[in-house]
Amino acid sequence: KRKREMDRTIDGLMSDSSTEHVLEQSVRPRELSDAEVDNRVIVVGGGLGGLATACTLAARGYAVVLCDKNNWTGGKAAVYEEDGFRFDMGPTILTIPAVLKRIFDEANQPLETALDLVPLDPQWRSFFDDGTTLDLHADVEMMRKELEKFSPGSGAGDGYSRFMDLAKKLHKISDDFFFWKSIGGLKDMFDPKRSVTISMLREVMRMRPGHSVSGTVRSYVPDSRAAQMLDHYTQYVGSCPESSPAVLCGIAHMQSNDGVWYPRGGTAAVPKALTKLALRLGVEIRTNTAIRQILVENKRAIGVLTADGETIRGGAVVSNSDSVRTHQELLDGRPRKRFLGRRNYEPACSGVVLYLGVNRRYDQLLHHNFVFSGDPHKEFDAIYRKGEPAPDPTCYVCAPAATEPEVAPPGCESLYVLVHTPYLRPHHKWSDMLPGYRDRIIEKLKQTAGLEDIEEHIVVEHALTPQDIQDRYHVLDGAIYGLASHGRFLGAFKPSNRSPDVEGLYMAGGSAHPGPGMPMVLMSGWIAGDCVDQDRVVEPIGSINQSTCVAS
Repeated sequence: KRKREMDRTIDGLMSDSSTEHVLEQSVRPRELSDAEVDNRVIVVGGGLGGLATACTLAARGYAVVLCDKNNWTGGKAAVYEEDGFRFDMGPTILTIPAVLKRIFDEANQPLETALDLVPLDPQWRSFFDDGTTLDLHADVEMMRKELEKFSPGSGAGDGYSRFMDLAKKLHKISDDFFFWKSIGGLKDMFDPKRSVTISMLREVMRMRPGHSVSGTVRSYVPDSRAAQMLDHYTQYVGSCPESSPAVLCGIAHMQSNDGVWYPRGGTAAVPKALTKLALRLGVEIRTNTAIRQILVENKRAIGVLTADGETIRGGAVVSNSDSVRTHQELLDGRPRKRFLGRRNYEPACSGVVLYLGVNRRYDQLLHHNFVFSGDPHKEFDAIYRKGEPAPDPTCYVCAPAATEPEVAPPGCESLYVLVHTPYLRPHHKWSDMLPGYRDRIIEKLKQTAGLEDIEEHIVVEHALTPQDIQDRYHVLDGAIYGLASHGRFLGAFKPSNRSPDVEGLYMAGGSAHPGPGMPMVLMSGWIAGDCVDQDRVVEPIGSINQSTCVAS
């Protein structure tokens, strides 16, 4: 009953702060000719990746129709509001704003005219089981000094500086070989027009193949608490640092160099801005339009079939749906068999999210906070190996009211609490599991973050479980972050943005290259659009004069 009430309330309260209000104000475009209809691009799913694809292609002059099963765009980047409290429902941390800038640059629109981005530094606060706290600063030298005070005599400060030197090199390798192009495996990282040189092979070896994030971090930073903090960069990709490849340590430099930002209006302001841009560029956005099948003829994508039985013709299809479920449910025959047989697709972790409106603020909290478990190995063993919720979990807590007071009534706070859990297993019954685990999370906040009186001050409370996430967002086994990045050699690779099995079919989103997290999902959408443009399976026809949302 509680879940049904929550879903009904969420769907009913999304209008003004989400994209639904934007879509209601749009108008119908001109009719396309038959030739233009066959030449347009169909985007399946209006999450961040799908919106990025639509904006990129429309800015380059392509006709684009975007279909989403929901009555809003933005996917997980949605909003929940109740009694003056406003919560971002999904992602809350925005890094690497240069990715967003590149998408807006496609349309010659300055990013700062679309979004008000507020820098956050310290980037987050860490609470440890022994009662200590540690703030993460963007400046490496400041962080080095902070660590020398935090762990005197351990060498943690100098070790952190050397770790960040490594992270900078790994970041550069990602920029040079991994980002901004369709990658599905190691061979795709190199330009086939250029011969492989010794210097290229040297760069590959600098990725530290065979080494894990966890092992690499601890080889530089001996303090267990500081290492635990650095481990959690891999939580952006929903994976275990003990099983993830060392190249993901480059995330540390990406965040330090490019910063952590808060979009005023919450992270839902990002899809709202992208939706506005898409509409201005002439994208036809069709909400309440679920897709039943991607139509393929002579090994080429030729359109989609909606759940209502309508055929939407086009010359290319970009799926912003989960890449595995796209092949399992929207494709059949040889393309489905080849994709599913290509590798083992392990879902990333899921999570429990608590949305807590409290009638006070907690001065010890920054905007972003991590309340760490006492033993990370036991925590990861439970989640990633045993497939069970961790008895002593790490809690991520977002407390945005100090940055944007409008998220809550005066003197109040809209707390977002996320605890990672295993992806859904057949025996998980979260309707039964949630009450006890909710109490465990609250107890953790009391014990480790000092929120001792929190239960007395909760005036609004809702939750999302892995089952809710699965049902609401149609993801693989409730995974928040698409596919896991496990495997010390090839764990960073996700399915390619350009389908090797169906001409004119492309993938965007957290379960396609380059993976999950807001900037990577946005980059994935840009890459998919750029691939369509490069491949010329359709031709640009110029911008459509007016924009629309067609609701069915």
